[in-house]
Amino acid sequence: MAALAKVSVGTASKALNGRGSLRPETVARVRQAADQLGFVANAAARSLQTGRTYTVGMITTDSIGRFSIPLLIGAEDALGAGQMSVFLCDARDDSIREQYYLRTLLGRKVDGIIVTGRRTQARAPIGGDLNVPVVYAFISSADPRDCSVVPDEADGARRAVQHLQAIGRRRIAHVTGPEHHHSARVRAEAAASVADLVAPPLYGEWSEAWGRQAAGILLSTGTEIDGIFCGSDQIARGVAEALRDAGRAIPGDVALVGFDNWNVMVDACRPPLTSVDMDLEGIGREAAELLLEAINGNPRHGPRKRPCRLVPRASTAV
Repeated sequence: MAALAKVSVGTASKALNGRGSLRPETVARVRQAADQLGFVANAAARSLQTGRTYTVGMITTDSIGRFSIPLLIGAEDALGAGQMSVFLCDARDDSIREQYYLRTLLGRKVDGIIVTGRRTQARAPIGGDLNVPVVYAFISSADPRDCSVVPDEADGARRAVQHLQAIGRRRIAHVTGPEHHHSARVRAEAAASVADLVAPPLYGEWSEAWGRQAAGILLSTGTEIDGIFCGSDQIARGVAEALRDAGRAIPGDVALVGFDNWNVMVDACRPPLTSVDMDLEGIGREAAELLLEAINGNPRHGPRKRPCRLVPRASTAV
């Protein structure tokens, strides 16, 4: 293989193992030669040589994969360049199961662990005095010394309301999830900080049914509304159905914005829904990059917020 790539054996080894300071074209030539010859690296020998297993664990509480799968895709994008594998473990909101998976991953000598879930609220650290680095993704650790990568939900909510204002909407309402839920409160407070809402935020559930009910409440008060920002796409889809049933045109009479940019919901909404995207893949990618830095002896500490982006669609088209 080294002969085919016209490099030394040492250079070929460095290119395949991601070590040394080699020119990109040299690395590409070595890997092309390896592919051409069907070369497969000996993982056991590599581990003995480096003292690493080139594996990472990801522990999640998101059983349906709504958040953990995009995060996993982003993490694999970053880790794949170093030819590292990811073990995904679903703890199902069960602390006993979570600790079992933690012990299992540590027993497998993983090089690091990513902890994630379906809520952004800070959680207790997964363990103390672990012998591998840990990075939290989407959720954060309650310990400010821990490294966390989270979406800036307040930024996303402000973008949503400012978008409604930019298209001329001045009588804006906000419908969101349970008041005890961290994301619902953060998004509602941010919305109220940039607009005088026509009514206090309507807290309920993260569901289409609640969206329909909330829209009925708003319409029954007789309050004039020309824009609604919803705390999730599910809620927004329910609101859209209720508005349409009441004869209100979207966006002609009422412009509508959701949150999450969940393709299942935004594309099924009539009309297609403008929504805030938290860039879950980007969060997973950054978390994995920070984990790699920690594995290589350069740990980072504290939370990092990533900005959201607004994705305009027909529900706010003017």
